This record gives sequence, C-alpha cells and structure tokens, in this order.
Amino acid sequence: MRLSAPQRKLLYALMGVLAIAVVAWGFVPDPVMVEATTVTRGALLVTADEDGETRAHDRYVISATVAGRVSRIELHEGDAVHTGQVIAQLWPVPLSARERDEQLARIAAAEALVREAQQRIRHAAADYEQARRERVRMDRLVHDGFMSPQAVEQARVLESTSANELEAARFRARSTEADATAARAALPAMDGTRGSPANALEVISPVDGKVLRIPDKSERVVAAGAPLLEVGDPTRLEVVIDLPSTEAVKVTPGMPVLLEGWGGDHPVHARVRTVEPLAFTKVSALGVEEQRVNVIADFVDPPGALGDAYRVEARVVLWNGDDVLKVPVSALFRRGEAWNVFVIDGGRARLREVEIDHRGALEVEIVKGLSVGERVVRHPSNDVEDRRRVRSL
Repeated sequence: MRLSAPQRKLLYALMGVLAIAVVAWGFVPDPVMVEATTVTRGALLVTADEDGETRAHDRYVISATVAGRVSRIELHEGDAVHTGQVIAQLWPVPLSARERDEQLARIAAAEALVREAQQRIRHAAADYEQARRERVRMDRLVHDGFMSPQAVEQARVLESTSANELEAARFRARSTEADATAARAALPAMDGTRGSPANALEVISPVDGKVLRIPDKSERVVAAGAPLLEVGDPTRLEVVIDLPSTEAVKVTPGMPVLLEGWGGDHPVHARVRTVEPLAFTKVSALGVEEQRVNVIADFVDPPGALGDAYRVEARVVLWNGDDVLKVPVSALFRRGEAWNVFVIDGGRARLREVEIDHRGALEVEIVKGLSVGERVVRHPSNDVEDRRRVRSL
C-alpha cells in the first residue's frame, strides 16, 4: 500500500519524535538505590555509654603491723573469713646488739620511773593523811573555842591540796607504767625465734567477708604496712563508670543505669549513687589524653553471677521519653546551621529542613518538619539530591 505524501511526512515526523525520545531517555539518570526508614513515635533514651567495672563496696586491705617475717598464708581467694580470725603470724625482725642494749636501757629506765612514781604515791598519801588529821584536830579546837575559824579554813585548803597531789601522783604512775609496757613490747623481737608462738604477732581479720586477693602466699620478710591480703563482701557490689568530664557534668545522683554486655541475656538495672568531684587524666587507645570522672552506681537488680572487678557495658540514662517522634540519627545531615533530611515522595527525594531536640545514640527526637508515617532516606550518599529519583532497597 502506497502512502500519500502527507502520510509519509507524518510517519517521518513520528519516527523522529520517537528517536528523540529514545535518545533523551538514554540520558535520564537511573534512580539512586537508597535505604529507607519510616518516621515513628515511641520511646527514646538519651544515654552516656561507657565501659564500667564492678567492685566490692567495702574493701579491707590487711597489712603487716610491723616489719618481720610473715608465715605462709594458707587461705585461698574466695575463702570465707570471720572477724577476729587469725590469717597469718608475724615474727618481728630481731634486734641488733646495739639495738638490744638500747632497748634494755629503755626498759630499765621505764621501770625505774615506775618505782619512783610508786614512791611518790606513798609520799603523797602520807601527806594527805597528815593533812586530814590536822583538819580534824582543827575542827575540834574551833568547836571548843580554842582556835579561830580561819585556822580550820587553812587546814581544809591544805587537805584539799594534798588530795590533789595524791591524785596527780597516781596519774603519773599510770603514765610510767604505760611507758614501761611499751618498752617491754619489744622483748619478743630481741631474740627473733622463728616458730615460737610466744614471739609471734597474730594478724587477724577485722571483718566478715571473703578473700578477694592475696598478693603473695609465701612465707617472706615484709616491711611494716606491706599488704598481705584483701577482704571484702563480693555479694555487696557497686559499679564504677569512668565517663568523660563533658558527659559526667550531665549525670546526677538517682539517674538509672542499664548494665549490658556482662554475659547475661538481659540488662541489669542500677542507679547512680554519686559522681566523684575529682577528675583524672586517662590516655585513650589513640594516645589522646582525656579528663575522666568516676560515676558510682548501686545495683537495683541482684548482681547474679557478677563478682569483683567484672567488666560491664554501662548506659547512664540522662533523659527518656515514652511518646517521641523520632528518626535514626543517620538520616540527618547538616546544610549550613540547619539539620535536613531527604523525604521520599513519589519516588523522588525531597530535601526538607527539620528541628531536633533530644538525641540518643541511634535515634533523635524530631520537633518540627516531619510527621508519623513519612519515609526518609537512611544513610544518604552524595548521589542523593533534591528531586532526584530514588528506589528503596
């Protein structure tokens, strides 16, 4: 069938338009593949997250009272101890010949002072008895009219003074006896006999609890004040969380704490007891110096299998809301001073400015700019632009 000239012109025009459309379609960019998320309402937690460590609430370090040789400690970590229980024996370091002579001289001097004080007591007692008899005699003479009342007053003053001197002499005697006792306390160390119970000092536990740590179980020579073992109650634990000082200033006593990553399948609840007033410098894994502050929290839930010095992942709840309009933090980006998101509308990304308030680790509260049910681009890349066609993964 032959086409007329007008029909051929129309056909050629349609073919040209189709060719132009095909070429133009080839230059249209493909939709950008994006991950989409929906704006929702729900609970939002604003937390300060950091690793923490459990520790015994009350820890007692039992130390050597004097320098000497300590016996082998037969206890083991985890063993129960009781108040007054002997945990080790300590034999003081024996004295040298010069120290022995000096100590014997101190003991002799102290004992001489004791004898002198006892003689002073007898002398003061005799003076007091004489003053008392004199006062009785004066009372009788004044009563019979042979002496003036002034004489008996002087006798009474003398009797009171004598009584005070007698009491002072007794106090001096007690002081000298205490000095003599202190001097004799070094006698067990003068020979330093190992294994003699009479020469040993007993190291006892001051509290009930369990042995947390023993630095060295072996028999050895220790200095005065050297730690022998640590005792505490492992069932009464607290959590120490070292936060950056910029986060610690937001924490107040009473705030809830969630403990995760401790080995169980559910978080353990705790509560902030105190924020220590003194910060300290800590070097991070990248070599950066940071000012850190210890936050101390008490367990609300039973600690269960947790013990002393166990690691936990702590989340201090700074703020929480139950009905909050929120989106993932990764959907937000900055344009100038404002926060923006890409809203998916009709297969295209629409740039929209939003206002935010509370910001958690993964989600952020939207105050203005979005509504429930809208879909936004999560992790927008540089390929996503305003009005650009997008397709959800």
